[in-house]
Amino acid sequence: MSGRPIDGVGEAIRRLRDDGHRLRFVTNSTTRSRADLAEDLRALGVELEDEELETTPRAAARTLAGKRVLALTMAAIRPELEGVKLVGEEADAVLIGGADETDETNRVFSYMNLARAFAELEAGAELFCLHKNAWWQTSRGPLLDSGAFVAGLEYAAGVEATVLGKPSPAFFGAALDALDADPERTWMVGDDLEADIAGAKSCGLNTILVRTGKFRENALDEALVKPDAVVDSIGDVPDYLAQL
Repeated sequence: MSGRPIDGVGEAIRRLRDDGHRLRFVTNSTTRSRADLAEDLRALGVELEDEELETTPRAAARTLAGKRVLALTMAAIRPELEGVKLVGEEADAVLIGGADETDETNRVFSYMNLARAFAELEAGAELFCLHKNAWWQTSRGPLLDSGAFVAGLEYAAGVEATVLGKPSPAFFGAALDALDADPERTWMVGDDLEADIAGAKSCGLNTILVRTGKFRENALDEALVKPDAVVDSIGDVPDYLAQL
């Protein structure tokens, strides 16, 4: 999480709850634990319980439970990988997470770590990634994300990674199951045309794109999958849904 809160986000969440909407927060964040992310959101004025956050490390724990895994991830999320045996060699799977602005020495995606991951893939390990985003939005502007490293390993090893976070159908499915919700009666609100909008629509959800964060007007014009609605920010979502 980087930057400042969107104006009206806390009030928008309160209004959605007051209007009877059940909420789930789905995030591709790969650098903080669920508890820390939830605390950050509460500090920004968003009222939520930790259990309302659907995170990629928890998706990885469900999928990779019982496997020997070489994990290129930030240390903060490793406790979330419950049931996964983290190893340095002879892995069943390689898991690519992410790094943030604090990883200034490139510890996660060092050449030696990537070479180790490549060796495991060559030996038969499967490749998994928490997400495959090309870039992420920060207060400093767009920064390179872990999707570039995933693509590099795919190319070098001749394999295809299984994506565990957005836009994976299983990730959206877990959120729907937690809400006991039908896709056609559920709305996904996000700023990423590929991970949020296209991913959710492939699962049958309705979608709202917000003009904040990663939003780019030219990307919307060129997108093959269009959102059902576009609003200026999440602060406009309660009014939009109330008018339907």
